[in-house]
Amino acid sequence: MTNVTRRGFAAAIGAAGAATLAAPAIAQGKKELRMLMAWPKNFPGLGTSAERFAQRVNTLSDGNISIRIFGAGEIVSPFEVLDAVASGAGDMTHDTSYYWLGKDPAFVYFAVVPFGLTADEHFTWLKFGGGQELWDKLGAQHGVKPLAVCNTGAQMGGWFKEEITSTADLQGKKVRYPGIGGQMLAKLGAIPTNIPGGELFTALQSGTIDGLEWVAPWNDLAFGFHRVAKHYYYPGFHEMGHSLSSYVNLDVWNSMSESEQAIVQIAADAEYAVGLAEFNARNPAALDQLVNEHGVQLHQWPDDIVAKMQEILPGVMQEHAAKSEMATEISANWTAFRDQQRAWGNVTDYINAGLKKG
Repeated sequence: MTNVTRRGFAAAIGAAGAATLAAPAIAQGKKELRMLMAWPKNFPGLGTSAERFAQRVNTLSDGNISIRIFGAGEIVSPFEVLDAVASGAGDMTHDTSYYWLGKDPAFVYFAVVPFGLTADEHFTWLKFGGGQELWDKLGAQHGVKPLAVCNTGAQMGGWFKEEITSTADLQGKKVRYPGIGGQMLAKLGAIPTNIPGGELFTALQSGTIDGLEWVAPWNDLAFGFHRVAKHYYYPGFHEMGHSLSSYVNLDVWNSMSESEQAIVQIAADAEYAVGLAEFNARNPAALDQLVNEHGVQLHQWPDDIVAKMQEILPGVMQEHAAKSEMATEISANWTAFRDQQRAWGNVTDYINAGLKKG
């Protein structure tokens, strides 16, 4: 987005509520940052993780940095939060990076890639594989400083009103699958679309879509998808470890002292670990409730669909990487790191495989 466009966006937002969206509040050395979320406020996992991150920043800074959270639609729509923050109409986001593929395909590597990195591997890539440096470079081009603030862990394969037994059953199915996972399903005949989380239940209920993926049992149970669809699929090969992001307005970030930046970074790192732990703790009980109390039918994805997805992934990723210079650069780094982690995993996961068989 150009500076002119950013000023225009900020002006438009300002006309709707200038007092609410004034520049970051600074009084007596204290800062209040406005976080614009891409999902409902206080929503389990996604929203509550944002709240916990904000509380941690406040505590670590002795109250000198506070974060005021706005849920999706309170200020701007879910798919406008990055533009709003880049323009200065907000100070930081809470979102997922694959919402921003239209700005640069490279963003997807900082959310999740099918058959890609697990939550632990993604964090390792950011910290020790050059991922954060590449992300900072990409973010600077869009006027933001990126932070990883949570990870949902492995997700589910999604909900369908009708059972999916082969690739033929996907033909013409209208599905909500964002990111590269949706692009891959399109090659199998499905019709992917991206719909904000708050609108998913209505879209599924009304028939606007035939199937969807959201997150995992804990979140899916809260949204009530089981009330209109009974076929629930696993594994979520398209999202093996989905990282959530906070993009901080670059001018706001640069205005912070080193200690203030460190506080925000430490709070983000801590919430990445704590948020992931909470998802891993909550999901098993929620899945049990969906199956045993609500009559949900749990299905493993048919082998031919998984095999076909693995077959088409390299081509899709090559097409994706070629769409921008940043995507090309990041893809090469990400792929080399993934291959390294796979080789290590073949060693370390051997005992886990044996335990599972036992």
